[in-house]
Amino acid sequence: MTKKIKLYILLIIIGIIMAFPFIWTVTSSFKPDNELFSFPPSLIIKNFTIKNYDYVLNIKGFSGYFFNSIIVSGLSVIINVLFCSMAGYAFAHLEFKHKNFWFFLLLATMMIPIQITLIPTFLIAKNFPLIGGNNLFGYGGTGLLNTYAGLIIPHIMSAFGVFMMRQFYLQIPKELAESARIDGASESIIFFKIFFPIGKSSIAALAIFTFTQAWDDFLWPLIITNDDSMRTLQLGLEIFKSQNSADWGPLMSATTLTIIPVLIIFIILQKYFIDISISSSLK
Repeated sequence: MTKKIKLYILLIIIGIIMAFPFIWTVTSSFKPDNELFSFPPSLIIKNFTIKNYDYVLNIKGFSGYFFNSIIVSGLSVIINVLFCSMAGYAFAHLEFKHKNFWFFLLLATMMIPIQITLIPTFLIAKNFPLIGGNNLFGYGGTGLLNTYAGLIIPHIMSAFGVFMMRQFYLQIPKELAESARIDGASESIIFFKIFFPIGKSSIAALAIFTFTQAWDDFLWPLIITNDDSMRTLQLGLEIFKSQNSADWGPLMSATTLTIIPVLIIFIILQKYFIDISISSSLK
Protein backbone atom coordinates (compact mmCIF):
# COMPACT_ATOMS: atom_id res chain seq x y z
CA MET A 1 0.00 0.00 0.00
CA THR A 2 1.50 3.29 -1.05
CA LYS A 3 1.98 6.22 1.27
CA LYS A 4 -0.61 8.24 -0.69
CA ILE A 5 -3.34 5.59 -0.28
CA LYS A 6 -2.65 5.35 3.46
CA LEU A 7 -3.03 9.12 3.70
CA TYR A 8 -6.38 8.99 1.87
CA ILE A 9 -7.67 6.23 4.16
CA LEU A 10 -6.60 8.21 7.23
CA LEU A 11 -8.32 11.36 5.93
CA ILE A 12 -11.52 9.43 5.15
CA ILE A 13 -11.60 7.96 8.67
CA ILE A 14 -11.05 11.40 10.21
CA GLY A 15 -13.75 12.84 7.96
CA ILE A 16 -16.27 10.18 9.01
CA ILE A 17 -15.49 10.74 12.69
CA MET A 18 -15.91 14.51 12.34
CA ALA A 19 -19.12 14.20 10.31
CA PHE A 20 -20.70 11.54 12.55
CA PRO A 21 -22.39 13.95 15.05
CA PHE A 22 -23.91 15.94 12.18
CA ILE A 23 -25.14 12.81 10.36
CA TRP A 24 -26.53 11.37 13.61
CA THR A 25 -28.40 14.64 14.32
CA VAL A 26 -29.97 14.72 10.85
CA THR A 27 -31.02 11.05 10.87
CA SER A 28 -32.35 11.32 14.43
CA SER A 29 -34.56 14.22 13.42
CA PHE A 30 -36.50 11.85 11.12
CA LYS A 31 -36.95 9.07 13.71
CA PRO A 32 -39.89 8.50 16.07
CA ASP A 33 -39.14 8.60 19.81
CA ASN A 34 -39.14 4.82 20.30
CA GLU A 35 -36.50 4.43 17.58
CA LEU A 36 -34.44 7.42 18.70
CA PHE A 37 -33.33 5.67 21.90
CA SER A 38 -33.03 2.14 20.54
CA PHE A 39 -29.91 0.14 21.41
CA PRO A 40 -27.49 -0.29 19.76
CA PRO A 41 -27.68 3.19 18.17
CA SER A 42 -28.01 3.22 14.39
CA LEU A 43 -27.83 5.79 11.62
CA ILE A 44 -30.40 3.84 9.59
CA ILE A 45 -33.98 5.17 9.74
CA LYS A 46 -36.49 2.29 10.03
CA ASN A 47 -39.69 4.33 10.41
CA PHE A 48 -39.23 7.62 8.57
CA THR A 49 -41.33 10.50 9.94
CA ILE A 50 -41.52 14.28 9.62
CA LYS A 51 -43.60 14.60 12.80
CA ASN A 52 -40.73 16.30 14.62
CA TYR A 53 -40.37 18.97 11.91
CA ASP A 54 -44.12 19.54 11.87
CA TYR A 55 -44.04 20.07 15.64
CA VAL A 56 -41.07 22.47 15.46
CA LEU A 57 -42.46 24.59 12.61
CA ASN A 58 -45.80 25.00 14.35
CA ILE A 59 -44.54 25.75 17.83
CA LYS A 60 -45.21 29.30 18.94
CA GLY A 61 -42.25 31.66 18.76
CA PHE A 62 -39.87 29.46 16.74
CA SER A 63 -40.36 31.42 13.49
CA GLY A 64 -39.65 34.63 15.43
CA TYR A 65 -36.34 33.23 16.69
CA PHE A 66 -35.45 32.25 13.13
CA PHE A 67 -36.33 35.73 11.83
CA ASN A 68 -34.25 37.43 14.53
CA SER A 69 -31.20 35.29 13.71
CA ILE A 70 -31.55 36.07 10.00
CA ILE A 71 -31.75 39.81 10.67
CA VAL A 72 -28.84 39.84 13.13
CA SER A 73 -26.56 37.63 11.02
CA GLY A 74 -27.40 39.38 7.75
CA LEU A 75 -26.81 42.89 9.07
CA SER A 76 -23.65 41.73 10.86
CA VAL A 77 -22.25 40.46 7.56
CA ILE A 78 -23.05 43.68 5.67
CA ILE A 79 -21.65 46.02 8.32
CA ASN A 80 -18.61 43.93 9.22
CA VAL A 81 -17.59 43.39 5.59
CA LEU A 82 -17.92 47.11 4.83
CA PHE A 83 -16.01 48.32 7.91
CA CYS A 84 -13.27 45.68 7.68
CA SER A 85 -12.78 46.33 3.98
CA MET A 86 -12.47 50.08 4.52
CA ALA A 87 -10.06 49.62 7.43
CA GLY A 88 -8.06 47.02 5.49
CA TYR A 89 -7.74 49.38 2.53
CA ALA A 90 -6.64 52.22 4.81
CA PHE A 91 -3.92 50.12 6.47
CA ALA A 92 -2.73 48.79 3.10
CA HIS A 93 -2.76 51.85 0.83
CA LEU A 94 -3.12 55.03 2.88
CA GLU A 95 -0.38 56.80 4.80
CA PHE A 96 -1.11 58.22 8.24
CA LYS A 97 0.82 58.81 11.43
CA HIS A 98 1.79 55.73 13.47
CA LYS A 99 0.05 53.43 11.01
CA ASN A 100 2.00 50.31 12.00
CA PHE A 101 1.50 51.02 15.70
CA TRP A 102 -2.29 51.24 15.30
CA PHE A 103 -2.33 48.11 13.17
CA PHE A 104 -0.37 46.02 15.66
CA LEU A 105 -2.47 47.45 18.49
CA LEU A 106 -5.54 46.26 16.60
CA LEU A 107 -4.03 42.81 16.15
CA ALA A 108 -3.25 42.67 19.86
CA THR A 109 -6.98 42.82 20.60
CA MET A 110 -7.31 39.36 19.03
CA MET A 111 -5.53 37.94 22.07
CA ILE A 112 -8.15 39.28 24.50
CA PRO A 113 -10.69 36.57 25.45
CA ILE A 114 -14.27 37.50 24.65
CA GLN A 115 -15.28 36.88 28.27
CA ILE A 116 -13.20 39.89 29.32
CA THR A 117 -14.98 42.24 26.92
CA LEU A 118 -18.51 41.08 27.76
CA ILE A 119 -19.15 43.41 30.70
CA PRO A 120 -17.71 46.58 29.03
CA THR A 121 -19.66 45.83 25.86
CA PHE A 122 -22.84 45.28 27.87
CA LEU A 123 -22.37 48.61 29.70
CA ILE A 124 -21.79 50.41 26.40
CA ALA A 125 -24.99 48.92 24.99
CA LYS A 126 -27.05 49.64 28.12
CA ASN A 127 -25.77 53.21 28.55
CA PHE A 128 -25.88 54.22 24.89
CA PRO A 129 -26.97 57.89 24.86
CA LEU A 130 -30.41 58.97 23.62
CA ILE A 131 -31.55 55.41 22.88
CA GLY A 132 -34.10 53.31 24.75
CA GLY A 133 -35.11 56.14 27.08
CA ASN A 134 -31.52 57.06 28.02
CA ASN A 135 -30.56 60.70 28.44
CA LEU A 136 -27.50 62.35 26.90
CA PHE A 137 -25.30 60.73 29.56
CA GLY A 138 -26.74 57.25 29.05
CA TYR A 139 -28.93 56.99 32.14
CA GLY A 140 -32.61 56.49 32.74
CA GLY A 141 -33.46 53.81 30.20
CA THR A 142 -32.47 50.45 28.78
CA GLY A 143 -30.26 51.67 25.91
CA LEU A 144 -29.73 49.01 23.28
CA LEU A 145 -30.95 46.12 25.41
CA ASN A 146 -33.51 43.97 23.59
CA THR A 147 -32.80 45.62 20.23
CA TYR A 148 -31.29 44.41 16.95
CA ALA A 149 -28.60 47.09 17.25
CA GLY A 150 -27.60 45.67 20.63
CA LEU A 151 -27.43 42.15 19.24
CA ILE A 152 -25.27 43.26 16.30
CA ILE A 153 -22.73 45.39 18.22
CA PRO A 154 -20.08 42.65 18.83
CA HIS A 155 -20.12 41.65 15.16
CA ILE A 156 -19.84 45.03 13.40
CA MET A 157 -16.03 44.98 13.40
CA SER A 158 -13.36 42.33 13.90
CA ALA A 159 -9.59 42.56 14.09
CA PHE A 160 -9.33 39.33 12.13
CA GLY A 161 -11.46 40.80 9.34
CA VAL A 162 -9.29 43.92 9.13
CA PHE A 163 -6.13 41.82 9.05
CA MET A 164 -7.57 39.56 6.35
CA MET A 165 -8.65 42.43 4.10
CA ARG A 166 -5.36 44.32 4.63
CA GLN A 167 -3.34 41.32 3.56
CA PHE A 168 -5.46 40.99 0.44
CA TYR A 169 -5.23 44.67 -0.52
CA LEU A 170 -1.45 44.61 -0.01
CA GLN A 171 -1.27 42.25 -3.01
CA ILE A 172 -2.70 44.95 -5.26
CA PRO A 173 -0.02 47.30 -6.65
CA LYS A 174 -0.02 50.79 -5.14
CA GLU A 175 0.36 52.22 -8.64
CA LEU A 176 -3.30 51.39 -9.26
CA ALA A 177 -4.45 53.76 -6.52
CA GLU A 178 -1.85 56.38 -7.43
CA SER A 179 -2.92 56.48 -11.08
CA ALA A 180 -6.55 56.95 -9.97
CA ARG A 181 -5.49 59.82 -7.70
CA ILE A 182 -3.63 61.45 -10.58
CA ASP A 183 -6.87 61.26 -12.60
CA GLY A 184 -8.60 63.18 -9.80
CA ALA A 185 -10.50 60.35 -8.09
CA SER A 186 -11.18 60.75 -4.37
CA GLU A 187 -10.27 58.03 -1.87
CA SER A 188 -13.91 56.99 -1.53
CA ILE A 189 -14.21 56.59 -5.31
CA ILE A 190 -10.93 54.64 -5.46
CA PHE A 191 -12.12 52.29 -2.73
CA PHE A 192 -15.72 51.69 -3.80
CA LYS A 193 -15.13 51.68 -7.59
CA ILE A 194 -11.78 49.87 -7.77
CA PHE A 195 -10.62 48.07 -4.63
CA PHE A 196 -13.94 46.90 -3.17
CA PRO A 197 -15.01 45.01 -6.33
CA ILE A 198 -11.55 43.48 -6.69
CA GLY A 199 -11.73 42.10 -3.16
CA LYS A 200 -14.85 39.95 -3.71
CA SER A 201 -13.05 36.66 -2.99
CA SER A 202 -11.76 37.86 0.37
CA ILE A 203 -15.07 39.56 1.09
CA ALA A 204 -16.93 36.30 0.42
CA ALA A 205 -14.66 34.41 2.82
CA LEU A 206 -15.07 37.12 5.46
CA ALA A 207 -18.85 37.02 4.94
CA ILE A 208 -18.88 33.27 5.64
CA PHE A 209 -16.84 33.70 8.83
CA THR A 210 -18.98 36.60 10.06
CA PHE A 211 -22.30 34.94 9.28
CA THR A 212 -21.26 31.71 11.01
CA GLN A 213 -20.00 33.57 14.07
CA ALA A 214 -23.15 35.71 14.39
CA TRP A 215 -25.49 32.79 13.66
CA ASP A 216 -23.89 30.48 16.23
CA ASP A 217 -23.50 33.13 18.93
CA PHE A 218 -25.21 32.04 22.13
CA LEU A 219 -23.56 33.97 24.96
CA TRP A 220 -24.08 37.57 23.80
CA PRO A 221 -27.81 37.21 22.91
CA LEU A 222 -28.29 35.55 26.29
CA ILE A 223 -26.81 38.62 28.01
CA ILE A 224 -28.25 41.45 25.91
CA THR A 225 -31.86 40.20 25.73
CA ASN A 226 -34.45 39.31 28.33
CA ASP A 227 -37.46 39.82 26.07
CA ASP A 228 -38.50 36.52 24.52
CA SER A 229 -39.51 38.20 21.26
CA MET A 230 -35.90 39.36 20.69
CA ARG A 231 -34.23 36.01 21.39
CA THR A 232 -32.27 34.37 18.56
CA LEU A 233 -32.49 30.82 17.29
CA GLN A 234 -29.64 29.48 19.42
CA LEU A 235 -31.48 30.61 22.55
CA GLY A 236 -34.75 29.39 21.08
CA LEU A 237 -33.50 25.80 21.21
CA GLU A 238 -33.95 26.04 24.96
CA ILE A 239 -37.74 25.76 24.56
CA PHE A 240 -37.26 22.07 23.76
CA LYS A 241 -35.62 21.48 27.12
CA SER A 242 -37.21 21.34 30.54
CA GLN A 243 -35.56 21.10 33.96
CA ASN A 244 -35.25 17.32 33.96
CA SER A 245 -35.70 16.22 30.36
CA ALA A 246 -35.75 17.30 26.74
CA ASP A 247 -37.87 16.71 23.64
CA TRP A 248 -35.02 15.08 21.77
CA GLY A 249 -36.84 14.46 18.50
CA PRO A 250 -37.99 18.09 18.00
CA LEU A 251 -34.64 19.29 19.36
CA MET A 252 -32.80 17.29 16.68
CA SER A 253 -35.14 18.72 14.03
CA ALA A 254 -34.70 22.30 15.24
CA THR A 255 -30.92 21.84 15.37
CA THR A 256 -30.93 20.54 11.80
CA LEU A 257 -32.94 23.58 10.69
CA THR A 258 -30.40 25.91 12.29
CA ILE A 259 -27.66 24.40 10.14
CA ILE A 260 -29.44 25.00 6.82
CA PRO A 261 -28.79 28.78 6.47
CA VAL A 262 -25.06 28.29 7.18
CA LEU A 263 -24.88 25.58 4.52
CA ILE A 264 -26.72 27.80 2.01
CA ILE A 265 -24.31 30.69 2.62
CA PHE A 266 -21.30 28.39 2.26
CA ILE A 267 -22.63 26.78 -0.94
CA ILE A 268 -23.31 30.20 -2.51
CA LEU A 269 -19.93 31.65 -1.59
CA GLN A 270 -17.73 28.54 -1.62
CA LYS A 271 -16.35 29.35 -5.10
CA TYR A 272 -14.79 32.57 -3.83
CA PHE A 273 -13.75 30.89 -0.56
CA ILE A 274 -11.88 28.16 -2.47
CA ASP A 275 -10.32 30.77 -4.76
CA ILE A 276 -8.79 32.67 -1.86
CA SER A 277 -7.63 29.43 -0.21
CA ILE A 278 -5.83 28.36 -3.37
CA SER A 279 -4.31 31.78 -4.01
CA SER A 280 -3.10 31.97 -0.40
CA SER A 281 -1.48 28.54 -0.61
CA LEU A 282 0.39 29.48 -3.79
CA LYS A 283 2.07 32.49 -2.19
